[in-house]
Amino acid sequence: MTVPVTSVRETAVRSLRAAGAATGQLVGGLGTAFLALGVLLLMAVAAVTALVGVGLLLAPLVLRALHALARRERERLARRGIDIVPPDPPPVRLRSALAGPTTRRELGWLVRHGTLGFLLGLLGALLPLCAVRDTSFPLWWWLVPEATTTTSVGIGTAHTWLDAVAAVLLGVGWTAILLGLGPGMARLQAAPARRLLAAGPDTDLSLRVAELTATRAAALDAHATELRRIERSLHDGAQNRLVSVTVLLGAARRMAARDPAGADELLERAQSAAEQALAELRSVARGILPPVLADRGLAGALSGLAADCGVPCGVEADVPERCAASVEATAYFVVAEALTNIARHSGAGRASVTARARGGRLRLLVEDDGRGGADEDDGSGLTGIRRRVAALDGTLRLTSPPGGPTVLEVDLPCGG
Repeated sequence: MTVPVTSVRETAVRSLRAAGAATGQLVGGLGTAFLALGVLLLMAVAAVTALVGVGLLLAPLVLRALHALARRERERLARRGIDIVPPDPPPVRLRSALAGPTTRRELGWLVRHGTLGFLLGLLGALLPLCAVRDTSFPLWWWLVPEATTTTSVGIGTAHTWLDAVAAVLLGVGWTAILLGLGPGMARLQAAPARRLLAAGPDTDLSLRVAELTATRAAALDAHATELRRIERSLHDGAQNRLVSVTVLLGAARRMAARDPAGADELLERAQSAAEQALAELRSVARGILPPVLADRGLAGALSGLAADCGVPCGVEADVPERCAASVEATAYFVVAEALTNIARHSGAGRASVTARARGGRLRLLVEDDGRGGADEDDGSGLTGIRRRVAALDGTLRLTSPPGGPTVLEVDLPCGG
């Protein structure tokens, strides 16, 4: 039985992508695991100095660091496509917070992530380096001193080309381990967070249900608002133009016999009105779902928006696969509205748009060097952007201190 070459290629590409995503997740987990070790050290210092009273002063700092790190880990995993429903905020009072289930669960995660998670993250960072080092060793072994170790594990010394080529076998082994075990290692590293940083069985999920209900209501309201906008555009624009065309054509038909010159003038006016109606219909159609998304994809559509922006704007798009149509449309309108705000209100000299799709999430970053001070309540369209994003269970974060810069960060699920 012959295995199709295309199937083998697709399997290889999927394995490489999975290994790459797993490596990124492990290395990202290494960062939070290193911070977890720091919090554990701070906790140990607080426990030791509690006998002299200093530890009691450090306890609030330790708790804040613990909750902040747990929140950061949830956000990191969410960017990798692992959604974790957060628990209720812990109590403010120190004794209640220490005795609360949220703090106990986060402490359990901290110990696991600072130990096993750190080791797995370290492996995720070292395996690719070892694979590259050993696989490429024959290319540069003759440049190193004679006593230099042949392999990345410190075994053997190459004296001939054959010894150097033998190191490639170890590099292939590292690569096989990374491809075969990398995704499992990433899942193992994220398992404590899935289990301990999520809302426990004793958590009241009514707030989350209320939030989802409000999100869906806002989505329906935004949809109704969009329909009203389209209806007004058609009624006040294209419909009136077409009525004018009908009237002018009727008048021209009646004048054709007795006043040909006047009929020609009316026909020209009718043609002009028909062209304007067609342009307005195209504008309405672009407002519903821009054709450029289907023609050029999200990266090309964002480049077009940047080219039309009133200030110089750079685009960096890394979206290897197409997202759902609703997600791409939302991303397009978010960036279009943000760039419009920058051109009209920011006084910026330069802007930038970054779009990246990783782990089932699409992340947008729109930045400018303007005066800052952007506010959702000043009619700048940010409320509409937030509603569009919330309708897809996405998140929006705006940072705009007075004096700038302004950073708009949007995270959307690629599946829509």
